[in-house]
Amino acid sequence: MRLLQVFVPAETRDAALDVLEDEGLDYVRTNESSDRGEGELVTFPVPTQAVDSVLTSLREAGVEDDFIVVSSIETARTPRIEELEERYVNGQEEDDSIAREEIRTRALNMTPGRVTYYAMTVLSAIVATAGLLLDSPAIVVGSMVIAPQVSAALTGTVGLVLDDRDMIAGGLTSLAMGLVVAIASAFAFAWLVRSGGIVPSTIDITAIVQVQNRISPGLLALVVGVCAGAAGAFGLATAIPVSLVGVMIAVALIPAAAAVGIGLAWGETTVAVGAGALVAVNATSILFAGLAVFWYLGYRPDGWTRGSLRDNVPGEWLDTLLIAAVVGMLVFAAGGLVIGQYVSHQNAVNDEVRTVLEDEAYDDLELVEVRTEFVGPGTDGEPAVTVVVQRPADVPYPTLVSTLEAGLEDRTDRDVAVTVEFVESGAPQAS
Repeated sequence: MRLLQVFVPAETRDAALDVLEDEGLDYVRTNESSDRGEGELVTFPVPTQAVDSVLTSLREAGVEDDFIVVSSIETARTPRIEELEERYVNGQEEDDSIAREEIRTRALNMTPGRVTYYAMTVLSAIVATAGLLLDSPAIVVGSMVIAPQVSAALTGTVGLVLDDRDMIAGGLTSLAMGLVVAIASAFAFAWLVRSGGIVPSTIDITAIVQVQNRISPGLLALVVGVCAGAAGAFGLATAIPVSLVGVMIAVALIPAAAAVGIGLAWGETTVAVGAGALVAVNATSILFAGLAVFWYLGYRPDGWTRGSLRDNVPGEWLDTLLIAAVVGMLVFAAGGLVIGQYVSHQNAVNDEVRTVLEDEAYDDLELVEVRTEFVGPGTDGEPAVTVVVQRPADVPYPTLVSTLEAGLEDRTDRDVAVTVEFVESGAPQAS
C-alpha cells in the first residue's frame, strides 16, 4: 500500500480531481500557497500496483512532477479502498510492478556508501577465495550472501532503461571497480596463503572442483548470468525481496572473480583467463537480462513514445548502435568460443594426466605441474603437453610417456606431443 501526496495547481485542479474520481480514489484536499503558486495538496492511498497508472493519468491531465511524494504505509481504511484492492491486487488490472519513480528510488537506496561497498567486496572475495581453495561449497555460498554487487548491477540497469546518465555511470562504474577490487583482493589473499605455506605451492588448483567450475565459460554459465539479471530486475520492480536475488547475482560474479585471483597467484594463465571470461560473460548477461525484463515490464525513458525503436532514436544513432551491437556480439562470441575450447582442452589434459598417475605403477610419482600448449582446431601442429613429476632418485619409468600420449590422444581426439620432466635431487631431466 502507498500514500501519495500530489501538489495540484489551481488551473489543473478540476481535471486532476476528475481523474481521481474516475479511478475511484478517496482523497483529502489541503489548500497550499508556496513558491509554486496557488494550489492544493491532494493526499490519497492506493494499492502499490496502481501507483504508476494513477500518476500517468494525472500527468495526462496536466499535473506536473513538481511535487509528488510516494510513501509506504501498512494499511488504509477508506470507503472505496477495498474496490481498488479488488481491481489492482486480485482483479483484471493486477500488476506486481511499481511506479518508475519508486523503482528509481529503490535502486538508489540499495547502494551502500563507498567505504561499505568496497569493504564488503573485499570480505566477500576473501571468503570466496578461502572457499575455493578449501573446495567447500558452503563457504563459497557464504561469500555470496555478503557480496554487495546487486546494488551496482541493478542501479546501472535501471539507469539504462530510464536513461538516467548519473545512475548509468554510477552503477556501471561501481560494478566494474567492485569486480577489480574483488580480483585484486582474491589475488593478494591467495598469494599470502601460497607464500605462507598454508596451502602447498605445488598444489594443482585445476584439480579443485570448486575452481574447475569457474574456469570454463559456456552455455550454462550464460544461463546463470541471464537468470540472475532477470531475477534481480523482477525483484526490484515487484514486491520480491531484493536481498534474495542479490545472492543470485553474487553467484554469477564473486566466485569467478576469486578464481581469477587464485589463477594469478598460482601463475596459471589458463585459470585466470577462463575465470576472467566467465566474469565478463556473467556481468554482461546480468545487465542485458535485467534491461530486457524492465523493458518487458513497461519501463521506458522520459519522452519515450509508442512505436518502434527507430521512432525514438535518430536514424544515424540507431544504425551506429545496431552495427556496434552486432559487431560486439560476434567478437564476444568468437572470443568466448576460443577461450572455452582452450579451457576445455586444458581441463581434459589435467584430468587425464591425474588419471594415468593414479595407476599403481606410478604410486611413487608426485605430480608437480602440467603445462599445455593449445593449438586451435583446423590449424597445423600438435598440441604439446609437458608433465613435471617428482620421482625417487634413479627410478626409471620408460613407458610413462607413451602411456600419457595414448591416454591424452584418446581423451582429446587429437595427436599430442608429450614431454615428461622428472624432478629429483638434481636439476630436472627431460624424457
